Amino acid sequence: QVQLVESGGGLVQPGGSLRLACATSGFTFDDYVIGWFRQVPGKEREAISCISSTNGPYYIDSVKGRFAISRDGAQTTVYLQMNSLKSEDTADYYCAAGVDFADVQALCLSPAGMDHWGRGTAVTVSS
Repeated sequence: QVQLVESGGGLVQPGGSLRLACATSGFTFDDYVIGWFRQVPGKEREAISCISSTNGPYYIDSVKGRFAISRDGAQTTVYLQMNSLKSEDTADYYCAAGVDFADVQALCLSPAGMDHWGRGTAVTVSS
């Protein structure tokens, strides 16, 4: 059974940091792109960053230099280190897995192409 379980969300002040984790199981980790997405109520789900076992990570412009994605193959877990958080980063954050066809950016920008999703973790950036 495929599972993706997010953790690490919470309340943080502007300028602070959080590290999200996406623990996966039930599929061949190295064959999949793992991505982080976020959604604010009333808005479309937005890609943040994606990573594969073979290609460099992709980031959207608004998080470049602030967020860092990494993957641990031994733990089949993907992390999203979020620094210099802003109020506009407030959202529900989801991780997802999609079969790796070598174009990490294309898959990241097409969430419908992701095969499996976690239930999300909430991030609130507020003073």
